[in-house]
Amino acid sequence: MKNTTQRLRIAIQKSGRLGIESVDLLKKSGFSFQKSERTLMARCKNFPLDILFLRVGDIPNMVKEGVVDLGIVGENTLSEKKYTEVTIVEKLGFGKCTLCLAAPKKSTITSLADFSGKIIATSYANITRTYLQNKGIHCEIVEMSGSHEIAPQLGLADAICDIVSTGATLEANNLVNIETIFNSQAVLIGKENAKKLLQPKHIDDFLMRLHSVLRAKQLKSVIMNVANKNISAISNVLGSLQSPTIMPLAQEGWSALHSVIEENDAFWNTITELKKNGASGILISPIERVLD
Repeated sequence: MKNTTQRLRIAIQKSGRLGIESVDLLKKSGFSFQKSERTLMARCKNFPLDILFLRVGDIPNMVKEGVVDLGIVGENTLSEKKYTEVTIVEKLGFGKCTLCLAAPKKSTITSLADFSGKIIATSYANITRTYLQNKGIHCEIVEMSGSHEIAPQLGLADAICDIVSTGATLEANNLVNIETIFNSQAVLIGKENAKKLLQPKHIDDFLMRLHSVLRAKQLKSVIMNVANKNISAISNVLGSLQSPTIMPLAQEGWSALHSVIEENDAFWNTITELKKNGASGILISPIERVLD
């Protein structure tokens, strides 16, 4: 059944961490809707958008068949399904995890080469098989829908390949990560020509709202007090960032500088450099949305 309405349809996971974070992203993006445990669809009140709550494994096919226009899934799900007609519209930056090859701590498997000839239990057979074949490793893949961690204890497999977020589940089952074979995060998916097929204004407005929240997550608002004589040095520390806003303070010879800093690996180094160059009373705040 194709989506013949004038409203956008997006499918997200009906339960689990990915579903919770997807709902959070949509609500922070300004879409007003109510999610009930008993319903599989919510109608947005302030935008022509319907949200369907589905099993994550069904979402790529729903997008492929045109039942929904967009979907949010993990990259691992999309790669495992191998839907050539479905493409990534946007990487969303949450739901990050890795797909890892793991073996019992007391196993003889201590490197990738040791998987040769072994039995591996996984629900990601395509990704696992492709990775190992590319590495020249030949082994047997046993597909399991869940509870992979117990497979070695039951004698069903020598090792597993499964999604790892914190590593706590591996540790609890006396397993150790041997090789990371895939890095995943939540992605917005659509058909290859999604932007052409959908109502242009609707999709542009939808993506604008999402971008405003995703961009804001990468930034921090920073306000600091600076002696006027140090403004030039502080501006140099801020580097290529947008020129700071400068506001005179009641105390003569001093100003307040307001700027935005990328929250990356260098963030705290930048803050340290600001302090070294005379910044004081530094206030760091989150940003809700950024519109370019």
